[in-house]
Amino acid sequence: MKYFKKTTKKQLGELLVERGIISHEQLNLAIDQQKEKGGLLGEVLVDMKFATERDIAQALTAQYGFPYLPLGNYEIDQEVINSVPENICRQHCLIPIDKIGKSLTLAMSNPMNMQAAEDVELVTNCTVQVFVSTATEIKQTIEKYYGNKE
Repeated sequence: MKYFKKTTKKQLGELLVERGIISHEQLNLAIDQQKEKGGLLGEVLVDMKFATERDIAQALTAQYGFPYLPLGNYEIDQEVINSVPENICRQHCLIPIDKIGKSLTLAMSNPMNMQAAEDVELVTNCTVQVFVSTATEIKQTIEKYYGNKE
């Protein structure tokens, strides 16, 4: 797995303010909420309805250089789906989307979760390339391909 470095020194909240997605006041409220309850800032902003999942995914794309991939109309080969166990997909909110040789492309809601990518590399014996998608899109895609077995 290749490790990404920030392409900008700006923090997620700062990028969202700059893009006009949230205000400084909303950012401060979300940071306070995050300090109190924990979690990722992006998830807190979405829970507070200050930003959408897509806003967060696109900001992560700008922050780290991960490509953004909307999964809505994306068709995934069943062999690719079968390469990663369902429990790993559900646990880490990721989905395999393409495989060429020993290179596996994943869509992840949290592309900074290096442990998840390493887990997939161990299970599949492939090198992982990461794209960003929203948690909702990934969960819907998991349901589409693995079915609702929870």
